[in-house]
Amino acid sequence: MQKRAYIWSLPTRVFHWLLVLYILIMVITSDEDSLLHIHSAFGYGIGVLILFRVVWGFIGPEYSKFSQWPLSIKEAIEFVTNIFTPKKSYPGHNPAASFVMLGIIVVAFFAVLTGILTYGVQEGKGVLAFLNSSLFKEMEIFEEIHESFFKLLVLLIFAHVSGVFVDRVLHKEVGTLKSIVTGYKNIDAKSVKLSFFQKLVAFVFLVASVLVPYISLNYQTPLNSSIYKPINYEKEHLSFVEECGSCHTLYPPFLLPANSWKKLMANLEDHFGDDASLDSDTKDSIESFLVKNSANTSTKEASVYILKDIKDKTIAISDTVFCKERHAKIDKEIFDSPKVKSKSNCKACHKSIEKGLIEDREIEIPKV
Repeated sequence: MQKRAYIWSLPTRVFHWLLVLYILIMVITSDEDSLLHIHSAFGYGIGVLILFRVVWGFIGPEYSKFSQWPLSIKEAIEFVTNIFTPKKSYPGHNPAASFVMLGIIVVAFFAVLTGILTYGVQEGKGVLAFLNSSLFKEMEIFEEIHESFFKLLVLLIFAHVSGVFVDRVLHKEVGTLKSIVTGYKNIDAKSVKLSFFQKLVAFVFLVASVLVPYISLNYQTPLNSSIYKPINYEKEHLSFVEECGSCHTLYPPFLLPANSWKKLMANLEDHFGDDASLDSDTKDSIESFLVKNSANTSTKEASVYILKDIKDKTIAISDTVFCKERHAKIDKEIFDSPKVKSKSNCKACHKSIEKGLIEDREIEIPKV
């Protein structure tokens, strides 16, 4: 009669499937700025899961403890070379799976850490938002490092899935694939049993891994709060609002460098085809305000990229490389629609732009 043992406890299985779900969500939301709040929320969730798995690796049941993983290079080589006729059975992870799983845990940890760092430095949000003021010029580097860890994580997951597939083909009778659903393997081994303490720790962590993304998505907390607050430009500079905002979107000064504002203000008689002439005092006052609050003095993501990529002669915000790249996927018909009319009508989609905020979450693209 075939032996059967309970190898993977319920907390281990719940951790596994939550991690699968959260990483899938991360992949889906990784390329859309408007989904960044979802991406960050589930990134925190993965962080809680990884923290749980590390704790579980020390206090968990048999087969889940790191001390019982066959992390031996010699044993891994022997396992791979004898994959068709294994000399030893492994109730938990085999040597190859042990190394891959350890890699997933370590790389996922750094992917989350660099994600939180990027979120703070680039977006000025989250628990590391205070680093924005000192590291904002290097925000692109942090983003690249985060993406590298995430890509490496995906590769390790592919290796893990490939190993499960190979095991399914070569050793179907063991039921390794089914075990992550049922917890049982067809193997002669000792079944695991959880203590009350283990159940309590697992319950707290796994509930937290669900609550953290939910709270982050629905409430303002230190996990997602921004250092940038709405600006009342009427109080900051009334003439700027009255003269500039009366004809078009009130563009925040941080969307152009100081030199571009100076060039723009120097030729108000031909302001994109219109005469926007001002008396000397008003012109000088508005120009001074724009220069003082230009991209040169801002730590916002848009300012950093615009300052980096802008050409000397560019005075139209919609002509900057940053804006062109961010709007490249938007159908031209949307810009030509009655609700938008032009690429320069930023407030049609960016609801808080006239308050000095360009929030990805607040982007509302009108339907054609």
